[in-house]
Amino acid sequence: MRRATIVTVIGALALVAAACTPSVTVENTGASTQRSTAGISVQGIGKIAGTPDTLTISFGVSVTEDSVTAAVATAAESADAVIAALTSAGVAEDDIQTSNYSIYPQYNYRNDTQELVGYQVNNTVTAKVRDLDAAGAIIDDVAAAGGDTVIVSGVSFSIEDNEELVEAARAAAWEDASTKAEQLAELSGVILGSPISIVETFSSPPVPIAFNEAALSAVSDAVTPISPGTQQVAVTLTVEYAIDS
Repeated sequence: MRRATIVTVIGALALVAAACTPSVTVENTGASTQRSTAGISVQGIGKIAGTPDTLTISFGVSVTEDSVTAAVATAAESADAVIAALTSAGVAEDDIQTSNYSIYPQYNYRNDTQELVGYQVNNTVTAKVRDLDAAGAIIDDVAAAGGDTVIVSGVSFSIEDNEELVEAARAAAWEDASTKAEQLAELSGVILGSPISIVETFSSPPVPIAFNEAALSAVSDAVTPISPGTQQVAVTLTVEYAIDS
């Protein structure tokens, strides 16, 4: 009886000891090594503005005819004219890519009935224009070649040759992160150690431009104006610094 009492007391003491022991949780991020969570983590942001060097345009044709055969044939003829205008204007074949092709029946709904009135064929190509000075004239040439079937569904600028801008933005982000970490260390009364983790995030969003499709169908001697403006290249660095003892 006394032995049972002793065992019960020992068990109770073990439970108390377990309850008083600090709980340690290790988060597995996929790496096999473990690192201390004691440190200073900051985000540094660097933004550098540059002039876009590439204009991406979605050109297309939309044709509606009484039959599928007629619609496909007319759309093919118009699309060939659009692509020929692009290549004639100096756009490289490698920079022209079909991005959409669709065939849809068209119905006229009247008095709770539907009547087949024809078939619509849409053919869209995405073209990269690298000579921005010629971009307006290229748009006009394509609009003239496609005639009333042409559609411009979207355009956007981008910076493809951005290596120097990225390097400058990265340097600015590092300076921003270092300044923040040094201030936090001073405010908290600790000694800032070496960086132990660096994660980089890069972004260079395209700049969209709105176009009036109706205006493109009425081509005149005037050249469509194209203004590239500027675009930001942004680098974000998430840096974790150790704390020296």
